[in-house]
Amino acid sequence: MGISSGSSSQPDGEIRFCMDYRKPNAVTRPDNYPMPRTDELLDKLGWAQFISTLDLTKGYWQVPLDESAKERSAFTTHVRLYEFNVLPFGLWNAPATFQRLVDGLLAGLGEYAVAYLDDVAICLDSWAEYLEHLQKVFERIREAGLTVKAKKCQIGLNRVTYLGHQVGQGTINPLQAKVDAIQKWPVPNSKKQVQSFLGLAGYYRRFVPQYSQIAAPLTDLTKKKQPNAVQWTKEHQKAFNQLKATLMSDPVLRAPDFDKPFLVTTDASERGVGAVLMQEGPDQEFHPVVFLSKKLSERDSNWSVSEKECYAIVYTLEKLTPICLGTAFPPANRPCCTTVASYRHGK
Repeated sequence: MGISSGSSSQPDGEIRFCMDYRKPNAVTRPDNYPMPRTDELLDKLGWAQFISTLDLTKGYWQVPLDESAKERSAFTTHVRLYEFNVLPFGLWNAPATFQRLVDGLLAGLGEYAVAYLDDVAICLDSWAEYLEHLQKVFERIREAGLTVKAKKCQIGLNRVTYLGHQVGQGTINPLQAKVDAIQKWPVPNSKKQVQSFLGLAGYYRRFVPQYSQIAAPLTDLTKKKQPNAVQWTKEHQKAFNQLKATLMSDPVLRAPDFDKPFLVTTDASERGVGAVLMQEGPDQEFHPVVFLSKKLSERDSNWSVSEKECYAIVYTLEKLTPICLGTAFPPANRPCCTTVASYRHGK
């Protein structure tokens, strides 16, 4: 089977080898191996005193293919046919395969080492223990025959760049380069361009209060019934500008401290529901940990105010399950339908 090839530039300026595997992917049985949640990984790093990140060089290319798989990776160029000896980028199950490898590599080290594909992070509060555990991770990598890209590694810092965020010292921020890209995004003139903008802006939705409600006019443009050519209005421009402005305001989220109480505040409007998870800081002020929001469907928009408020609570606590699970809620004599609920972790 002939497959076309090409290349694109990576953030560091190097060339990325690209393959179009849409045809083999269409007949591939998916490997439903679970991928880590980005927010959980960032929260784990948030309060660490010492953090290191390691980048596994051209991750997938460190995984050899068996003989039967090589012919299925074949691709054509203008001169001849080639087959991969290692796992190529672009195959449907490549991420699951590599994540399984990395999870096995770090098995038993989950208390201080996490990974999303080829991005490994090690975090601890004690410098002596940190050096010991960092050495253990390096030994695992060497024993597995893997390599890291030295110029992309960050060693022993209290604040690092990880998965498109700046994280450490108790706070999480969007990566400035990504925010700048959003700020410079031109007005979309096609449905695909709107989807691309929402994909990038949506990656930072946890930093934007009422994101779904603000973005609603833009998400409406991506519906199947809408034409591919966008009919841009003042309402769309307002939503476009508001998303940019919010992310340009240098938003900061507090990393959750599971030994302290949380406060959950929810709200509902005509078009959506929203919430903020907060925690009190050393300054005795409450700071946001994460913002949540969801656009209501046309049917759900017809609910009464009380139904929307109750749904906001249910939706919020379901989304916050990784944080809320195992916590105790206020006594039963408290109002059962309120937009504010506080609880203490582990009590």
